[in-house]
Amino acid sequence: MINTQKLTIQEASKLIAEKKISAVEITQSFLERAKKLNAKLNSFITICSDEALKQAKKIDELISDNQRLSPLAGIPIAVKDLFSTKGIKTTAGSKVLENYVPAYSATVVKKLLDENVICIGKTNLDAWGHGSSGENSDFGPTKNPYDLERVPGGSSSGSGAAVAAGQCLAATGTDTGSSVRLPAAFCNLVGLKPTYGLVSRSGVIAMASSLDSIGHLTKTVYDNALVLNTTAGKDFFDSTTQEKKVGDYTKNINRGVKNLKIGLPKEYFGNLDKDIKEKTLAAVKVLEKLGAKIEEVSLPHTKYGVATYYIIQPSEVSSNLARYDGIRFGFGRENFGEEAKRRIILGTYTLSAGYYDAYYLKAMKVRRLIKEDFEKAHKKVDVIICPTSPTLPFKIGEKSDDPLKMYLSDIFVVNQNLAGVPSLNVPCGFIDNLSKSSGVGLPVGMQIVGPHFSEELLYQVGYAYEQETKFYERRPEL
Repeated sequence: MINTQKLTIQEASKLIAEKKISAVEITQSFLERAKKLNAKLNSFITICSDEALKQAKKIDELISDNQRLSPLAGIPIAVKDLFSTKGIKTTAGSKVLENYVPAYSATVVKKLLDENVICIGKTNLDAWGHGSSGENSDFGPTKNPYDLERVPGGSSSGSGAAVAAGQCLAATGTDTGSSVRLPAAFCNLVGLKPTYGLVSRSGVIAMASSLDSIGHLTKTVYDNALVLNTTAGKDFFDSTTQEKKVGDYTKNINRGVKNLKIGLPKEYFGNLDKDIKEKTLAAVKVLEKLGAKIEEVSLPHTKYGVATYYIIQPSEVSSNLARYDGIRFGFGRENFGEEAKRRIILGTYTLSAGYYDAYYLKAMKVRRLIKEDFEKAHKKVDVIICPTSPTLPFKIGEKSDDPLKMYLSDIFVVNQNLAGVPSLNVPCGFIDNLSKSSGVGLPVGMQIVGPHFSEELLYQVGYAYEQETKFYERRPEL
C-alpha cells in the first residue's frame, strides 16, 4: 500500500506514469485526507471533490491510451482562494465575495489544468491577502500542522498548511510582501516568490499591483522547479509579464554550488531570534562545505523597507478594493474586515491631496534605493542568503491585537517585493521541544535571493543544500 502523503511530486509522477497508482486513487487519497484534517486545520474554504475526481478519470483514460503526459499530470494540488476558478467559488477569504463564482480561470490555473494537474480545492487565506498569519480570514484562522496553537504564516496560510499536512502535493500562493515565503518558513516547505513579471497575475484578485507576485509551495526544491516550468512565461492578459522563461528549471538543478559567491547581508542578522540566526548561519556553513564562497554584503536601506512597504501597499490596496461596491458583484463595503478597512484608510490618506508628496512620492524614491542596494550587492555575489522570519511561528492571537507588531513579521521579506527580485524559502532546520502537538519541533526557513530572473540559480543553490540536509522528510504527526 502506497502512503501517498509521504510522496513528492517527482515520486508521485513516476508512480502514475508507471501505472503503479491511478490518478483516481491518488486523488481519492488526498481528498479523504483534506476532508479529514480540515476540521482541525481549516486549510480549505472549498473542497472540489466532484471536479477533482472527474478530472482524475479523464487522466486515467489518457494514460490507458498510452498518451504522453506532462510530469504534473494527475498531481493533486490546491489553489489559493485569490485565484479565479471557472465555475468554482472564489472568495479571496472575504465575506464580500462569499458567493462569487467566476466565469473564467486565472491564467496560472488554466496553465496547470492544461497540464492535467488536479485541483482538489481552494485554500484559506488572510482576507484579500492582507496578513502575515492567516488570522485575518473571514472564514476563521488556519492552524499550523507543526503546532495547532500556532499560525502557519500568511497570507497563503491554507496553502502552506495543506501541503505541510499532506492534503495535497503543491499549492499556489501569492506573495506581495511575505505571503508565500512566510508560510513556507513556518510550515517546513519550499516557497518561491518569483521575479516580478515572470508569472502572470491575470485572474488573480489584485492586492497591490506593483508588488504582487504569483508563487507556489511544495515539499522539495525539485518539485517547485517543476511547477514553475508550467506557470512561468509571457501572458497576453498581463502586460507586466516578460519573455524571460527558462526552458526547464530542473535541467541544471544538480550543478552544485562550487565556487558560487554567497553574500550575507549584515543588516539581516541583528534583530532576530537567536535560534533562527544559529540555524541560518549553520546552513551557510553547509553550503561553504559544499564549495561556496561566503562574504559579507550590505543592503543599507533595509531598515526603511517596512515603512516604505506600508505606504505603497495600502495605497494600491485602497485603489484595488474600490471596485467592490456591491453593484456588479459582491456584498458591498460594509462587509470588509478590520484589516481591509485599516489598509483602505491608510492608503486613502497617503494618496490624498497634501500628503501624496510627503508620503507616497517619498516612499517611491526610497523603493528605488532599496532596489539599487540589491543591484550593487549582486555585482559582488551570485546570491544572498538571509532569514525569512525574525521569529519562529508565533501563537494564534499573540500579535492580532497589535498591527504594528504583526507588520514587523515581514521585516526580512518586503524588500524583495519592493525590488522585484526573486526569493526562494528553503527549510533549514527545526527548534525542538517547543511544539506541543506535532512532536517534531518548529520549522525554520531561510531565503535565497538572486538578481532578476535568476530562479534557475536559486533552485540550484536550494537543491544542493536540501540534498545535504533533507529537512523536507520531517513531516508533522497528525
